[in-house]
Amino acid sequence: MVCLSAHHRPSCRLLILFCLLHPGASDQPYPTLNTPGEEASSIQGVRGKSVDLECRTGAAPVAVLWSFAPLGSLVLRPVAVTNGVSSKVESWALALGVVSLRNSTLVIEELRESACGHFLCQTLLMSGGQVHTTYSYLTLTVLVPVSKPRVQLNDLSPVEGVSVVATCAVREGTEPLAFSWHHHTPQGPGEVLVGLSQPRLQLDPVNRTHLGWYMCSVGNAVNELKSDGAFLDVVYGPDKPVITVEPLGLSEDGIWASEKEEVTLSCLAASNPPSHYVWFRDNSQIHTGPTYIIASASRTHTGLYTCLAHNRHLDTHTQTTVQLTIYYPPEGQPSCAVLPTLEGVTLLCAWPGGFPNAQLHWEGPQGIGPSASSNVTWSYTVTGLPNGSVFTCMGQHPTLAIPIFCRVTLWEPSGSPTCWTTATVGDQFIMLSCEWPGGEPPAMLSWLDRQQQSLGDLSPSQAVYLLQAQSELAGREFTCQGSHPLKAPGSHCQLRLEVPQLTVTEPRVSVLEGEEAWLGCALQRGTPPAQLLWLGPQQQQLEGSTFGFTLHPEGTHLRLQVRDADPAHHRGTYQCVARNALGNSSQSVLLEILRYPAPPNVTISRLTYRRQRREVQLQWAIYGPGNLTGFLVQQRASVPSSEDGAWEVAASDIEPESRDRHLGGLDPAVLYAFRILAMNHHTAGHPSEVKTPVDPAFSAYPAVLGAAGTGAVVALATSLLVFQYAARHPHTFPCLRRLLIPMEHELQQRASRESTEAPAGTETASITSSPDPIQESIDAPVNVTITVTATP
Repeated sequence: MVCLSAHHRPSCRLLILFCLLHPGASDQPYPTLNTPGEEASSIQGVRGKSVDLECRTGAAPVAVLWSFAPLGSLVLRPVAVTNGVSSKVESWALALGVVSLRNSTLVIEELRESACGHFLCQTLLMSGGQVHTTYSYLTLTVLVPVSKPRVQLNDLSPVEGVSVVATCAVREGTEPLAFSWHHHTPQGPGEVLVGLSQPRLQLDPVNRTHLGWYMCSVGNAVNELKSDGAFLDVVYGPDKPVITVEPLGLSEDGIWASEKEEVTLSCLAASNPPSHYVWFRDNSQIHTGPTYIIASASRTHTGLYTCLAHNRHLDTHTQTTVQLTIYYPPEGQPSCAVLPTLEGVTLLCAWPGGFPNAQLHWEGPQGIGPSASSNVTWSYTVTGLPNGSVFTCMGQHPTLAIPIFCRVTLWEPSGSPTCWTTATVGDQFIMLSCEWPGGEPPAMLSWLDRQQQSLGDLSPSQAVYLLQAQSELAGREFTCQGSHPLKAPGSHCQLRLEVPQLTVTEPRVSVLEGEEAWLGCALQRGTPPAQLLWLGPQQQQLEGSTFGFTLHPEGTHLRLQVRDADPAHHRGTYQCVARNALGNSSQSVLLEILRYPAPPNVTISRLTYRRQRREVQLQWAIYGPGNLTGFLVQQRASVPSSEDGAWEVAASDIEPESRDRHLGGLDPAVLYAFRILAMNHHTAGHPSEVKTPVDPAFSAYPAVLGAAGTGAVVALATSLLVFQYAARHPHTFPCLRRLLIPMEHELQQRASRESTEAPAGTETASITSSPDPIQESIDAPVNVTITVTATP
């Protein structure tokens, strides 16, 4: 800043004429002369940069000399000289910077502040054989760039309300200097220009909006630099906390939330440093931190919630309390009902429970009805209302996003009432029943006697009235009167109490023994409905479990099936009985069971043992007239005692064409007796005579005949082998050879004669006899009798 502090500009009169430097005296300054009338040019340079000082010479000079005089001095010192071929720069010129010559221009690089002063350029020119001298006077001003400024705060962490001073300090720079201030908050969008152009910024009083980074910018004609931020940390708070709830629901008493949903309570109190938060519910600490989360809200979470904010630096605290109420809807959905009245209907809608109560209101075909909480009633006149009219009850609750509806559709029942009667157990009472199902609201029913007097109260859809059972009620009529708001009056049904009457299908039924018999009866009338039952020949009641009988109820018919009709058990008179609470009636049916004719008689023709007395072979014959469907064989153990064993069935279902039977499974140590009976369906003929089996007679002829045949075959085969060997070896048996040769010759002659006598095309048959041995049957036992005589 030397150049700016010295404003001296030497007069041209002080400049002297240019003279050449003597080589030996280059370090000595030359005296200056005052040269009047010369005007100097001003040039600015920047410290550290480069500056060019041009010398106005016109034609090419013979020599150029640059001199320098600091501000405030009239003594010039040579800087550099050139003759166009070579140049020289004085060593002291380094104080000005890095000096060099480019033609006649003086170039100073890395300009220093000491170069601030006056420069004189002297030139020698040759013109017309004369030497001329020219001068150029320049004043160089060296500008210094501003250094990076720095912000200084007198208090880095002031408490809100005190005074704070910020100073922008710069080490160097050519004046004049321009200042500007910038403020940047931590959550702000960017820097804000404060608008003050002084090096000192005063915040009085300081508040929380002043918190943030402060920067200052300083500039001059050369440059402009900005400082780093200095953070002003204003201490304040805490303010009164603000509690927010998500999801948010506001009520008259505070804040509400829905049951079973996640509830987040957040607390925020402006404070620096940030507040420390503590949560309380009903004066009991429950959480530490700015956010308290209820994962699934329940009714027990209802209460007062307090958030306490504490500034530990200032040791100050504030708090806020809110009322949190947990809302929950009623269970299920609204229920709608409709009741008939004398002039119309009463619509009922209820949805109890929940907190707060649900709001209900009716809507009908002709407009909006009444509204109420929890339950609402609407008395409606249905005059002219069409069938199928719809009424809607809409329920709303703060916890539900959409309303919930229930609907009632008015429609008339179809047809008319239906009447019937039943009797209680024991027929003590008669129950009059009337039903008219369907319809909304349901139809109202009541019983009337024959004088049209009401019996009992009105009942929806179904009416029941009890009468003491007595025979005097027979023939009495009763009426069930029905009414509905949408239906014209006059709907009713009637019934008449009657003693039962019945008929039978056939009064006389005849079947053969063993067949099925069907007895039927039908109920003609009877009110209340009668009970049908069958009584057997002994007046016993026949149940479905009675052996041999099956009941088949078919509406008002009851059929009795008699299986395997047996004259001894099933023949007789049966009664069909109909009973109700007013009396009973009955009809009889005679069942006749006819027997089949007797089959022919049977006699046993043969009864013999087989297989070591484990089986017997039975053969029989029949005689006499009669139909035949099969045979029955009976057996018993015949032991020497006063009484024989009981007869058992040995074989049954024997075809009527059969005349023999093999019976097995006998014990060889037991003596059995057998008899056979002919069967005609279920009718058995007279038993045959009783017989015991005997052993079959012995026969040796088959064995002897078989042994003889076997021996003959063996002898014949041996003879043939011997003769064949003799014929092939005549020298071994010469006697046999003499016997065989004449026989062979004779056979050849006989064969030749037969061939001449035989007609053409006829072949001679070869007859070979083969034994036919008699084989003994494996079933024919051989009896061998051994007689032992004991001699005393």
